Amino acid sequence: METTPKKEEAERNRRRTVTGVVTGDKMEKTITVDVQRLVRHAKFGKYLRKTTTCKAHDEKREAHVGDRVELMETRPLSATKRWRLLRIVEKAPESAKAAPAGPKPGLPAGGSASAPGAPADKSAQAGTTP
Repeated sequence: METTPKKEEAERNRRRTVTGVVTGDKMEKTITVDVQRLVRHAKFGKYLRKTTTCKAHDEKREAHVGDRVELMETRPLSATKRWRLLRIVEKAPESAKAAPAGPKPGLPAGGSASAPGAPADKSAQAGTTP
């Protein structure tokens, strides 16, 4: 029994798809995505926001932290990877991307935020008498 391309495509389209936000992209061809869903509390009826973290395959390494992406369920690709990137729904704004690591601007090289002109440590004050 042969599978026709149309039947195979229809089978692929029945796979589950979810939308989430990329929270990590530091692995090789893998992204970490948080998927949120609303669940109704059994007793009180309040809707709670539950988050599921998925690892997804990103072949071209095109998704970055903060992007809203659509994932499609697939066969297990590794011990924890069961999803693949289908498309990027919305790119993250530039301000949401992480700033480069290092000392904050305007602070001395030591990183302390003491008053200007004040000694850096108490040992410098110990030898002086008023």
